[in-house]
Amino acid sequence: MNVDVLVQQLLNGISLGGLYSLLAVGYTMVYGILRLINFAHGDIFMVGAYVAFFLVGIYHLPWWIAAPGAALATALLGVTIDRAAYRPLRNEPRISVLITAVGVSFLIENLGLVIVGGRPKGMPVPDLMGRAYSLGSFRVAGVSLWVPALTLLLVGGLLVLVYRTRMGMAMRALSRDIEATRLMGVDVDRVISYTFAVGSILAAAGGIMWSFKFPQVNPLMGIYPGWKAFTAAVVGGIGNIVGAMIGGFIIGIVEIMTVGLMPQLSGYRDAFVFAILIFFLLVRPSGLLGEPLKEKV
Repeated sequence: MNVDVLVQQLLNGISLGGLYSLLAVGYTMVYGILRLINFAHGDIFMVGAYVAFFLVGIYHLPWWIAAPGAALATALLGVTIDRAAYRPLRNEPRISVLITAVGVSFLIENLGLVIVGGRPKGMPVPDLMGRAYSLGSFRVAGVSLWVPALTLLLVGGLLVLVYRTRMGMAMRALSRDIEATRLMGVDVDRVISYTFAVGSILAAAGGIMWSFKFPQVNPLMGIYPGWKAFTAAVVGGIGNIVGAMIGGFIIGIVEIMTVGLMPQLSGYRDAFVFAILIFFLLVRPSGLLGEPLKEKV
């Protein structure tokens, strides 16, 4: 492999990792507050891509309207899932909520199959993402440049929200102790709904850009990206936003470089990613930047 191809593959890995990062941040935000793995998050990612597809492909809206519209719709979906499925189980054993999350995931996927059908649909790609750019001696697809840039911009905005606003302060307080935060007069349910909305917006952004990179949509498109984003959240330290972003980039680069450096093993690309998940769960379950969980007595 020459240097140009290596750089090309590295850019592809960073681009893919940016998409995993956006999805992983949603996992880590919900887990950080509720200690819940929201398995429906990958399906919210799919819904975001589909809403954008319909707004652009069917209603012919420009992207600058369709993308925020899709983000708003998925935020509403995230809040609805929390209120309908998770809030009634807030005081129930954690396993009940976990099983509910799996059920919500299957429900969304099967509703998608019934409503829009299982046949993949081609996604229109904006010129900005579809064109190729010349960088020195090699050419790079626009999506490989814009996805990491937009990922950093969105995660940067999220960090400002979490560390520079009152709502962010409430979210951080909930991640430490929900009951103590409630006693301080904070509307806990409102903050949790807000967290689901923000995580869903990031998932929608990831879903839309995923459909630019792999220009099609289908109702099951969120399954594998969801699992890999969960892996990224574990690698980075689930509950840590920056860790989730770093984990996403690591998983994306590992996946692409596995194919690029060892093409004869490309069929095992997913196996390598999930081997990393098992390794971290066995050796360092708190991830790269996470804190060890302390059991309250």
